Amino acid sequence: MQELKTVFPRENKGKIVLTGGCFDILHIGHVRFLSEAKRMGDYLVVLLESDKRVKKLKGKNRPVFIQKERAEMLSALESVDLIVLLPTIQNDSDYLNLVMKIKPDIIAVTENDPIIEKKRIQAKRIRGELKVVPFRGTVSTSKLAKILGVD
Repeated sequence: MQELKTVFPRENKGKIVLTGGCFDILHIGHVRFLSEAKRMGDYLVVLLESDKRVKKLKGKNRPVFIQKERAEMLSALESVDLIVLLPTIQNDSDYLNLVMKIKPDIIAVTENDPIIEKKRIQAKRIRGELKVVPFRGTVSTSKLAKILGVD
C-alpha cells in the first residue's frame, strides 16, 4: 500500500471525521450522510474504494463510474475535505493501518453498515469515537442500479 503522508497537522486542533465507501452512483442519501458526518467535526476525509473492490462487493457490472470519476463527484461536495483513493486492499489490517495513520477523532458510519463492528474496533484502537448517522429513508445505490438496469 502507498505511504500516506500526514493528512492534517494535529496542531490545528480540528476534529477529523473519517468515513469510507464505494459512492458508485452518487445520490441524495450519500449527500445527506456526508453532510451529517461533516457536522460532527472540522474535516471530513473519505476513503474511496477501488474499482476492483466495488466490483467484488457489488457485482460484475459495477462500478458504474471509475474511481477517479467517483472522486471528482465527491470533491464537488462542500462537505468533503479530502478523498483518499484506496488501492485494492486485501485485508482488515491494511484498513486498520490506514486508519491509524489518519488518526481520526471520529469514524462515521451508517446504521446499516455491514462491517460496523470492525469499524468499532478501529475506533477503539485509535482512541476515537464511532458515530452512527441515522438512515434517512433513501434508496440504496444497489436498488438504484437495479432500477436503472445497471445491475
